[in-house]
Amino acid sequence: MALRVLGPTDGALADGTPLALRGPRHRALLGRLVAARGRPVSVAELSLSLWGEDPPSGATGAIRTFVGDLRLALEPDRPPRRPARILTTAGDGYALLLPDDAIDSRRFERATGRAARLAPGEAERSLAAALELWRGTPYLEAGDAIWAAEERARLAGLRDDATERRAAALLALGRPDEAVPPLRELLVRSPLRERASLVLARALDDSGRAAEALEALDAVRGRLAALGLEPSREIDGLRTSILRHERPREDVDAFARVAEASARITDAHSRLRLESTVGLLRTLAVSGSTGLVEARRQRSEIVDAVDGFGDPALAARVIGGFDVPSIWPRSDDEGASAAVAAAALRALDELGADEMTARARLHAVVAVELRGTRTRTGPASAAEAVRLARELGSAELLCFALSAAVVQRCDRPGLAAERDELAAEVVALARRHDLPTFHLHGLLVRMQSATALGDLGEAALLASAVDALADRHERPLARVFTRWNAAARAAARQEPSAEARYREAAARLDDAGMPGVAEGLLPLALVGVRADDARLDDLHAGAYDPWLAPLRHARAGETDAAATLLDDVPDPPAGLLLEALWSLVADAARVAAHPRATERSREALEPARHELAGGASGMLTLGRVAARLP
Repeated sequence: MALRVLGPTDGALADGTPLALRGPRHRALLGRLVAARGRPVSVAELSLSLWGEDPPSGATGAIRTFVGDLRLALEPDRPPRRPARILTTAGDGYALLLPDDAIDSRRFERATGRAARLAPGEAERSLAAALELWRGTPYLEAGDAIWAAEERARLAGLRDDATERRAAALLALGRPDEAVPPLRELLVRSPLRERASLVLARALDDSGRAAEALEALDAVRGRLAALGLEPSREIDGLRTSILRHERPREDVDAFARVAEASARITDAHSRLRLESTVGLLRTLAVSGSTGLVEARRQRSEIVDAVDGFGDPALAARVIGGFDVPSIWPRSDDEGASAAVAAAALRALDELGADEMTARARLHAVVAVELRGTRTRTGPASAAEAVRLARELGSAELLCFALSAAVVQRCDRPGLAAERDELAAEVVALARRHDLPTFHLHGLLVRMQSATALGDLGEAALLASAVDALADRHERPLARVFTRWNAAARAAARQEPSAEARYREAAARLDDAGMPGVAEGLLPLALVGVRADDARLDDLHAGAYDPWLAPLRHARAGETDAAATLLDDVPDPPAGLLLEALWSLVADAARVAAHPRATERSREALEPARHELAGGASGMLTLGRVAARLP
């Protein structure tokens, strides 16, 4: 038996026969049991993992069916009524009992841990074999479930460490050219990793590419300087050695030499530096596309560093100091968001009840980072942040808390008016207290809400106000959203220019550093500008494709294929595209004459009867929701 979760979940029996795993929920359930490492997982916990806080009425029965199917796949020759040996019943739940060798993620962890005790040649072979186990995003079918995001973040950290350590082993073996490509790839993901920059520079220098080695060191020095941080002694020492054409002293343990370089950021004397860095990251996040990407990457490292101090007050100041509101309830980096939320929750557990300001900030951070995840924790944290901020009487803190409440208020269709009410309070507070970041956020949310409610004239006025304020305070990212809104208004009015406007807006979004917003948005928008009977073969919407695919097949006349997809189509994720995705299901169900999907979509869309489908995003529209309802 072999299971693979470092990418799409699959596996094979001992004779090499692929496991007969069925749909994505079967695979997500299997992945959840793998992540539990043999620990029993209750039916309630499995239900939460598969459907979030609002499971369907038949969730328990569905889980039992899934377990039965998985047992048949894992033990196809098990006689009837004989107890399962692999996927066992344990109390009110289930446990997956497999040795570590049978699961790729555990083989990866064991190989990387063992390599630390090996000589360079054996270590390199062990790490190379471990890294080859990766085939893509771990636990892919689990989507944005919290447990999966946390596991992905943990495994990704181990993978990055393994990449650095293998590169160091390659240097020790006299094979520096082989170390360069994986290190460059790693530094694209995490440009502040000093260990990786050190090893890369050393590999380039050893390959006779001293100029490129200096560029690599200067690049990390520049990124650190942008955050007010000084480079480590090792960075400066290696740079000097390269300039003087000197060979640096060879340490016995190459791994220890490069690992020492990363210790600076968690030095006790770095506390003040960590706190001051948060302000710089906040500025970067609103300064433009490059700044946003850089802020997102560096914030994860800063949070990791402060989390290691065990000082909840410091953690509250550093984690809670990043009070940048989000206009889109889907994270650009779900693993990083889950890690930040977890660090904030740990700090909350250790803070006293009287530390109200710190608690309010941390609760707001938790709510923002858990946006779009359908957990009870997110909405509860948002409500607590608002309550504390009102009691404290701080306008800035209340703006942050209200903005967190906004992104938690999109877990079901028809909430545009509620989001608008929260945003109106943010706008009034921000205007009165000169808080431009929150002023812009409130105006953008109101623009989205006006579009959802079909008040296109009001949306246009709000978009103009956003542009004027963004120009005054040099916030170029805001115009990305107003350009899309102009295209959405054109589509709602069925103007011929709508498609061209969408494509122009999409081109600008591609460079904005917001992949969580960009993925799948243009294909969904183009559905709204095509005729009701037009084919959609060229439109694929990435993470949103499970809801577009049935309509694509239905429009192509493949009604049986559309019906099969509609049988298993999940509820859409929480977010500003809820009404749009449910409307796609409704349209496919109508063409394919699928009664159950028609009933599901109508029940979901009824609270949004008076909205434009997709208008809640402020970036696209698929027409009136009411057109899908009786």
